[in-house]
Amino acid sequence: MILSIENSNAPLQDYGIQIPLLADRYTNTLAALKAHPVLGPAAARWLKTADPQPFSKEQLLRVHHKKYVDQLLSEEPLAVLGEVFEFINADGSFNERYTESPANRPPKELVHKRLAHAAGTLIAAETALEKGFCYFLGGGAHHAMTFGGRGFCVVNDLMIAVRDLQSRGRIKQVWVIDIDAHKGDGTAQITTGDDSVQTLSIHMQHGWPLDEQPLDDDGRLKNCFWPSTVDVPVPEGGEAHYVEALRLGLRQLELSCGGRKPDLALVVDGSDPYEKDVLKSATLLKLSLEQCVERSRIVYDWLHERSIPQAYVMAGGYGPENWRVHAGFLESVLTQRL
Repeated sequence: MILSIENSNAPLQDYGIQIPLLADRYTNTLAALKAHPVLGPAAARWLKTADPQPFSKEQLLRVHHKKYVDQLLSEEPLAVLGEVFEFINADGSFNERYTESPANRPPKELVHKRLAHAAGTLIAAETALEKGFCYFLGGGAHHAMTFGGRGFCVVNDLMIAVRDLQSRGRIKQVWVIDIDAHKGDGTAQITTGDDSVQTLSIHMQHGWPLDEQPLDDDGRLKNCFWPSTVDVPVPEGGEAHYVEALRLGLRQLELSCGGRKPDLALVVDGSDPYEKDVLKSATLLKLSLEQCVERSRIVYDWLHERSIPQAYVMAGGYGPENWRVHAGFLESVLTQRL
């Protein structure tokens, strides 16, 4: 099942934010699937659309601190968005990532749309529990931590979905498998000391996010090493060994749980490891299109063989070519599942 969320994908550029996270990654992926000679005529069997309400304050507070949630839901959230999307300098001025203009749509509207879009991850997780597989065309804000958003991630939709499902008794144990180019540090931080969530992150060994000593700044530990259950750092130039490292990481994740299966796996399917991604902070990992599709397929097959329900989110992917990664993987999976 593919999940598409309506009315929540307004381009960041409409709000003055100049980041190459393009809404057409979702629309191009969906268009490619609908144009497929086998999948297109069967769209009613694999496509689900939704128009959810934004995550509520109660849901947000299960993961994020009240101070941050209050700032985010305020009438003037521009300052907090500036920190999340890194367009406000230390002196309060705007940098090149923001164009201040009266034509910009209001930041409060962006928060509303982001929270509605993030709610799609919960719908995808619920659908995966029912159907065995669901791929959400969006989501994956894995850098957001308990104290707030960061790294273009407003709220951690992954963990809000997990906490919601756990609070209702739908699930107990969860795996989060993160194959984005960047370490899933927010998810690791939120789940520190929580035995109900096991995390795997395969990511660039160097570059952002920085693994440094904690910075004590009003309780905000921004740049520090939050260990996942299994971390698989890939050195620069290590693309040839990526698949082998991923397989090993998956085996380590299973061993860390003593062979016990989770109730659900969330897969952070970032396309920013793709060699044609344009974000500077993702350039230390350059997988080919074939390698990107293969690594997603490896995770899918591994979970499918173990009968573990799996929900995917798109996570990072920057530039006009990244949709091909998601489309290639989904064409492979959907043609098998029909």
